Amino acid sequence: MKESKESKAPNAKLTLLALAISAFGIGSTEFISVGLLPLITEDFHIPISMAGLTVSIYALGVTIGAPLLTAVTSHLSRKNVLLLVMVIFIVGNLVVALAPSFSILLIGRIISALAHGIFMSIASVIAAEVVAPNKRASAIAFMFTGLTLATVTGIPLGTFIGQVTDWRMSFFFIVFIGVVGLISNALLVPKQLTKGDAISIRDIGKVLSNVRMLLILFITAIGYGGAFVVYTYISPLLENYMGYSPHAVVVILIIYGICVAIGNTVGGRLANNNPLQAIFIAFLCLGLTLLGIGFALESSVIGLVMVLMMGLLMFMSVPGLQLYAVQLAEKYIPSATAMASALNISAFNIGIFLGSYIGSFIIRHQSLALTPFYGFLMVMLAATVTILWLIFDHSKQKEKSISCH
Repeated sequence: MKESKESKAPNAKLTLLALAISAFGIGSTEFISVGLLPLITEDFHIPISMAGLTVSIYALGVTIGAPLLTAVTSHLSRKNVLLLVMVIFIVGNLVVALAPSFSILLIGRIISALAHGIFMSIASVIAAEVVAPNKRASAIAFMFTGLTLATVTGIPLGTFIGQVTDWRMSFFFIVFIGVVGLISNALLVPKQLTKGDAISIRDIGKVLSNVRMLLILFITAIGYGGAFVVYTYISPLLENYMGYSPHAVVVILIIYGICVAIGNTVGGRLANNNPLQAIFIAFLCLGLTLLGIGFALESSVIGLVMVLMMGLLMFMSVPGLQLYAVQLAEKYIPSATAMASALNISAFNIGIFLGSYIGSFIIRHQSLALTPFYGFLMVMLAATVTILWLIFDHSKQKEKSISCH
């Protein structure tokens, strides 16, 4: 018995490593174009606002892909779905790397985005299944280190490769990671995984007909998306307004990624007891930081401090938002919890789409310098709805305790 346990443990570790490699590739590709926008605009002779579509179109692909593909593939073997997802991911990034026109590049971004949403849900389930029940949270956290590492190193490394060689080489780098991930998953992920419970497309209706679920999806999209009005165009902001060189931007993106990782961890701890309160605090601080960027745009020092503060705060609300969405689903629509989780991932990406699209609209019709102010308005709208929800819940609890006495 002891021998079988010892032989099983390394397999679990290797499975988690394979998933983490894939998560690193998928995490890198989502925002890699943020650092490459100046190079893409130069190559295709397009305005920076149009290049921002590389972020917003990807987010739209994840938004549509996450709930629909989760439902369509729910009856298939989880390992087969994982391998299919990695093949789609590789094909999409290969199309981007070889794109002869900007339109083809966007098609490639949509293809790779379809893989993103379903990977998040399937990889979490596999990670939880290959370990003992008391180690599930740690296993999922280890798998997600691939995403964190992508923010800290993958995106700046991709940006650096693009600057030193050509932006297309950055996407060939992502293709290489995808191939390594595919081979790792094929060899290291066990075949005998349980099949998922069938998920119906009708579950989308169950989630969207619940007022509380609609409210958390709205808060997720608007609050999380507010930062992307600025983050999508962070490279031109740092170069054109704060005076940093392209190579300095790579270093800043590395430090930014570290700030994101810290903020995400802190946000997880804050959200454990009262997720809604943690969400409000994160949004309030993020909104004020975006306002600070707007006023300190011409200052290379204060502006940079504010940008790094944005990194610290932009993912701080994420654990609370996802946790609260699942908690609400478990309480009000338990039969559609999996779809509620997938739809909240869609809501994050609706936020990215809205933020980057609004940013491009502001750049086209007004000025790049005004993007932080519009981001501030979006985040503060979400913070306002959150505080009203908190007050409403608090008054309901008060009424309940009075009636009990």
